[in-house]
Amino acid sequence: MAANIALVDDDRNILTSVSIAMQAEGFITRVYSDSEAALTAILDNPPDLAVFDIKMPKMDGLELLRRVREKSNLPVIFLTSKDEELDEALGLAMGADDYIKKPFSQRLLIARVKSILRRTELVQSDNTDDDELSEPLLRGSLEMDPARHIVKWQDKNVTLTVTEFMILEALANRPGVVKSRNQLMDVAYQDDVYVDDRTIDSHIKRLRRKFREVDPNFDAIDTLYGAGYRYSE
Repeated sequence: MAANIALVDDDRNILTSVSIAMQAEGFITRVYSDSEAALTAILDNPPDLAVFDIKMPKMDGLELLRRVREKSNLPVIFLTSKDEELDEALGLAMGADDYIKKPFSQRLLIARVKSILRRTELVQSDNTDDDELSEPLLRGSLEMDPARHIVKWQDKNVTLTVTEFMILEALANRPGVVKSRNQLMDVAYQDDVYVDDRTIDSHIKRLRRKFREVDPNFDAIDTLYGAGYRYSE
């Protein structure tokens, strides 16, 4: 079935042009120029992925994401203006999967949508043949179940986005081995979709914050300045 994409932006020209481009790629689109109406519709009938503009009247994209995250782990991409770097970082910290600066290439947006949807399918698919299910990954206090997208730390659930899950899995698969930012970008962002180093850094910060919510002493992800990150059991 075609993926269902929710587009939320108060600029109707952007909504129309992006919707047409995505429909040409085979997506089903739902467009909203009012973020409050979008919130109700997204929670009542969740799409496969959503694209939020940050700067909107009434309820901005950050607040919309916060309220969606109370009920859903829906993949979200932010559209941001050039002067919204702080908002980008805050959005990633709140659980957005990616961001794209305006003015943006529709081709780039579609590539990132496809990439995130593929990653979502990889970690959320439940194969009917039990023999094909990935074995849980156990590393000290960490337990990861890739087939069911379940993460636990000290037997407590930790909710991660698809991007966060894949970055953590790449680190935990080889404890003690340093992964550069480029290597982590290759894991999290395939299809030659460009992201900068700051995006990976933001994901790592968000991972640490989520684990420290269940264990204030969490320190299993090390930063090696100038080299990258590693998982320490």
